[in-house]
Amino acid sequence: MSPKYLPLLLPMLLSACTPAAQTPPPAPTVEAPVRTQVTDLDAFNAFVATRPTPEVLRQRYPGLTVVLPGDISTRELRSDNSRFFAEIDAESRITGGRFQ
Repeated sequence: MSPKYLPLLLPMLLSACTPAAQTPPPAPTVEAPVRTQVTDLDAFNAFVATRPTPEVLRQRYPGLTVVLPGDISTRELRSDNSRFFAEIDAESRITGGRFQ
């Protein structure tokens, strides 16, 4: 091969030897929790009467926002029964509360 072609071939050879630019993997999508409304208040009150723990209440109503005493919350007014301010006893069991 003639040395006069080397300046033409050198950039092609170097680009073939360097790793291609890697595209980063797409960022994982984070789905917003679905807000659950409590529509059957009698069933909800019967469940709260069993004195569940906050974890059990969140498992039973996964989209319900459960606010415990001492939790920080906004002052928005929700009229759809999607946020429950729980009252707890000394054993950290829910004894009652109110929707707001």
